[in-house]
Amino acid sequence: MDHRDNPVLQAIRERRSIRKFTADPVDKETLKTILEAGQWAPSGKNNQPWRFLVVTRDDPRMEKLAQCTEYSPIVRASAACICVFLDKATMYSEMKDHQGAGACIQNMLLAIHTLGLGAVWLGQIVNDQAAPLAALGLSEAELELEAVIVLGHPNQKGGSKRKPLSELMLEDF
Repeated sequence: MDHRDNPVLQAIRERRSIRKFTADPVDKETLKTILEAGQWAPSGKNNQPWRFLVVTRDDPRMEKLAQCTEYSPIVRASAACICVFLDKATMYSEMKDHQGAGACIQNMLLAIHTLGLGAVWLGQIVNDQAAPLAALGLSEAELELEAVIVLGHPNQKGGSKRKPLSELMLEDF
């Protein structure tokens, strides 16, 4: 059975991290569609512990957020950032909730790609939880920042390589 034409599998293979964007904005309806893709990710006990904050280019918090990462030029060039948090009061299993957040983020990255946009998952920004949460006016006691998805209209073609599957297998099947 040939699965190469399956649109979901094709999107998984073709999605790349994009770090350069045009000046074009991303409309609110498109951002809502992306958030809804994250909303439908699986989570342990269906607790859906993720919370989102969208910061657009015209929001003064964008510059404050940019100052919290070594990738500030990428943040400043983007049309929007989707900040993904875990709600500490909703969490029930740290490992499972982090896994769910990862699935949520991947759903949004795939949605962004299939909508013709580009994005990159910023992970480095979470190393200092206090700074981005303070920049956004949010409580460190209530939320844990999982990632910032930086997105916009792509101004570059992404590229990536993968190890052969045989190198990733613990044993053949």
